[in-house]
Amino acid sequence: MDFVELEAIEGLRWSWNSWPVSRTESHDLVIPLSIMQTPLMKFTDLPLLSYDPLICSRCGSVLNPYARVDYPSRIWVCPFCYQKNAFPRSYAEIGENNIPAELFPTYSTVEYQLGHPGLINPGRVSSTPGRVNSNPVHNWETGNGSFSGSVKLGGLSFSSSSLSSLDQRGGGRGVGVAVGLGPVFVFVVDASSSEEELQALKNELLLIVAQLPENAMVGLVVFDSMVTVYDLAFTDCLRVVLFHGERELSSSQIIDLLGTRQQLGKTQGVQKHGLILPISECEFNIATAIEDIHHSPPLKPGHRSPRCTGTAIQVAIALLEGCSVHTGSRVMVFTSGPATMGPGMVASPDLNNSIRTHRDVNSGHAPFYWKSCEFYKRISEKLMDLSMVFDLFACSLDQIGVTEMRAPVEKSGGFIMLAESFESDQFRKCLRHIFRRDEQGFLNMCFDATIEIVTTKGVKICGAIGPCVSLRKKNASVSDKEVGEGGTNTWKLGTITDKTCIAFFFQVSEEQRPQPGTAFFIQFITKYRHGNMGIRKRVTSAARRWVSGGAPEIAAGFDQETAGAVMARLAVHETGKNFPREVVRWLDKELIRFASKFGDYIPEDPSSFRLSTNFSLYPQFMYHLRRSQFIDVFNSSPDETTFFQVMLNREGVVGSLIMIQPTLSQYSFDGPPIPVLLDVCSLSPDVILLFDSYFYVVIHYGSKIAQWKKLGYDRDPNHESFRKLLEAPEVEAEQLVSQRIPVPKLIKCDQHSSQARFLLAKLNPSVTHKSTYVVEGSEVIMTDDVSLQVFIEHLQELAVQG
Repeated sequence: MDFVELEAIEGLRWSWNSWPVSRTESHDLVIPLSIMQTPLMKFTDLPLLSYDPLICSRCGSVLNPYARVDYPSRIWVCPFCYQKNAFPRSYAEIGENNIPAELFPTYSTVEYQLGHPGLINPGRVSSTPGRVNSNPVHNWETGNGSFSGSVKLGGLSFSSSSLSSLDQRGGGRGVGVAVGLGPVFVFVVDASSSEEELQALKNELLLIVAQLPENAMVGLVVFDSMVTVYDLAFTDCLRVVLFHGERELSSSQIIDLLGTRQQLGKTQGVQKHGLILPISECEFNIATAIEDIHHSPPLKPGHRSPRCTGTAIQVAIALLEGCSVHTGSRVMVFTSGPATMGPGMVASPDLNNSIRTHRDVNSGHAPFYWKSCEFYKRISEKLMDLSMVFDLFACSLDQIGVTEMRAPVEKSGGFIMLAESFESDQFRKCLRHIFRRDEQGFLNMCFDATIEIVTTKGVKICGAIGPCVSLRKKNASVSDKEVGEGGTNTWKLGTITDKTCIAFFFQVSEEQRPQPGTAFFIQFITKYRHGNMGIRKRVTSAARRWVSGGAPEIAAGFDQETAGAVMARLAVHETGKNFPREVVRWLDKELIRFASKFGDYIPEDPSSFRLSTNFSLYPQFMYHLRRSQFIDVFNSSPDETTFFQVMLNREGVVGSLIMIQPTLSQYSFDGPPIPVLLDVCSLSPDVILLFDSYFYVVIHYGSKIAQWKKLGYDRDPNHESFRKLLEAPEVEAEQLVSQRIPVPKLIKCDQHSSQARFLLAKLNPSVTHKSTYVVEGSEVIMTDDVSLQVFIEHLQELAVQG
């Protein structure tokens, strides 16, 4: 079974593709029943339907290919609750040879365009509004009720009734709508950054502002020891509103001080204030305000620069709240140091007091940590109530308090990046990627998403782990057991991209035991605001089969890659409640249970232990997960650990596995590049290694290759093959760097150099300083970690004990 091909059709990866009929049998599988879903995954052939979906009157599921349809009676039977639903009049001409796209067997995923399709001209718009469609709600049938003619999509024929549903360009209904307001961006800038850093940041912000669509709205907040909010409508001079950095004010107080409170009797909607304006009305003013930002030096020698980051974030959120923004908004924080005053304080102003470490947090010696975490937890709740997104750009050689700010970033689904400088290519590429446009010229952003799951009666929903928040909407399909964000069948996301992946967890119901061989269904309904400000609903329907506990279909349907990614998320979730050593112990215990359950062996005989190919890679994934930066926090700061964990919790299966078990490719004169073992034995003086750990891409030159480079052989025409050998990994590395966001750090190093540690730390230490037999000239790793071979031997010994 090719799970990658299935993912390309459904956007889903299942840990088990066949589920046992009882809860006891599912518990014995060790790996939980789970699905990794990429809600907005890009499909080559996705129909965009310009009419509203048909919804089951009992369970709320959407009409899908698994529904049974009685064409003469114009009735469809819901596959989830077996409710009979009548087709509306617009489906009067439906028949076996004339079906809408949502019933076509090859479309397990369809997307609906609800209401009006959004803005028409995202660029520098003219003052003449587009034509407004007089009939905002479209029916499946054509206007005159005729169904003649056909169209082909992806090699499939459809009647003209489906034409309205298959507009791949997204225009759908009508030629256009009146140009409205776009998304809102509030830039929160740290003025305590150094002059060089601040200038690089200002240059990038000016570039972004110049490229924003005219209907996008902007605001500017600058902070050091004070918070400055710029009035972008005042043209005579720069007019600002100031807040003291140490005062913690309520949202209501801030709104009153800003003067943005909505007046009684006024119509609801975005209130026009000079503090937030469309870019078409304030492009010059905001550019002038950005240019006006100046560096604020430390007040005392030996002290950190004053920063009231928490107060600035509070003010930015209250600014958006007071302006009643409901079209999608982002609070984008750019900082290069820790908050040293006010709410959310992370570090003492005195440089003699170092910022907290993992040991300080675990031992209770981080004086500001818990109070700051509570503050940002309240901030995250406010963000989700208002459907806002919190983005954090932390560019500094030291920590800035990312760990404390984890809740608002993770819960809102906002962007997070750690870099060394605002002058780095990493920062520039990431910021420009966020503001990229789609094929129609709209900002490639989605806002205010919700994901609802509908299941058949035998399936219970336990929860989700990812950049989402539980809406606590319970129904009969919600389990009492909670995993991550549980207790609901609906989750909220502040923003979502085509790469965002969420892990959903399920269990088998005890109330009603299904029959082996029958099918069960799960439907994912994702509703979101598109970059053109129109509302869309994407529906994915999937089916699998129930099987008895010992059926061979269970082993055949095991996806070990998905299992590795799911267990990594569960392990990261456990680190929030337990110490790393306890999490490793839990992983080991679950792995032993798994090997004992699915291994073939003679009891008490470790040498007889075997795992079939469907299961053989899973222990290897767990070995690398135990040693990964997600669990083993040695040599990582709290900020780095938080960044790694947040990224893992939103990445798909392939990306997650690269984070857990990096890839290693070898380039040599012997032939084309080949993948090699992630082992110290792969190091050789006459080869080049390309190492990809998702966050770092390392080009490692063997000692002979490095020496030849220093001698300039690559510039000698007689050594053309050597020049090509050096170029090949660099081209591949550039492709890896360009395709990934956040942009990984590219490191080029020679064998035995200090930078080689990025590679050595991830290699399997099959040869260490303690090894009995070491081949002369071979690489040795100085570590006390056990090798993969020793780890597997211990696993076999414990698994066969039963």
